[in-house]
Amino acid sequence: MEIQTIKVQRLYLQVAQQLQGLIESGAIEVGARLPSERDLASQFGVSRPTVREAMIALEIAGLVEVRSGSGVYVLARPDHPGRVAQMQGPGPFEILEARRLIEGETCALAAQRIDAQQLARLQELVDEMAEENRREVVTEQADEAFHCLVAEAAGNSALAATVTWLWRLRNESEISTHFHRRVRAEGNRPIVADHQAILDALRAGDPQAARQAMSGHLQRVIDQLLEAR
Repeated sequence: MEIQTIKVQRLYLQVAQQLQGLIESGAIEVGARLPSERDLASQFGVSRPTVREAMIALEIAGLVEVRSGSGVYVLARPDHPGRVAQMQGPGPFEILEARRLIEGETCALAAQRIDAQQLARLQELVDEMAEENRREVVTEQADEAFHCLVAEAAGNSALAATVTWLWRLRNESEISTHFHRRVRAEGNRPIVADHQAILDALRAGDPQAARQAMSGHLQRVIDQLLEAR
């Protein structure tokens, strides 16, 4: 008797594969414009971020093209039907949702434990972030270093390791790296004012303000990326 391992498939891949099947069958024709993200989210019973991640997966597979200000159009029927199913890693919005939940509380803890040297380094990173944003090619190294240092300042190695791991997922997941590379090319940049507000709350030693500043920042990033094309 052969038993197959049960696999829990990511939600965005389930949506992407259903749409791929409709394209393969001709139910959605080549050249057709897909329904809006809101309409698809309603039809599939999922969130807009999940639909956006599905669109990115289909784009990577070469099945659709995202046209700024116009919508998502079917390019071709799949030459390699298994391409979407083979994609690995969480989507960018999955990662951001986890970061918002974890980094908000981590930042509140950091407000109680951060030292003067760490505060000074965070200010340097905010300044570096502003400088990076002025360059043609944005690396976001200062952004990552800022968030990881806040987690380190919380004085909890498990939290620091978790935040570092989430950033590694962001940088290694195929769908996440593709999306962030595209939105950077379209002019999306780290929000310097948000990071300064986080630092100000940490400097004031105010856990509630720090939590709100970090959670609010990451929610704004989610909202900003949802509007990006």
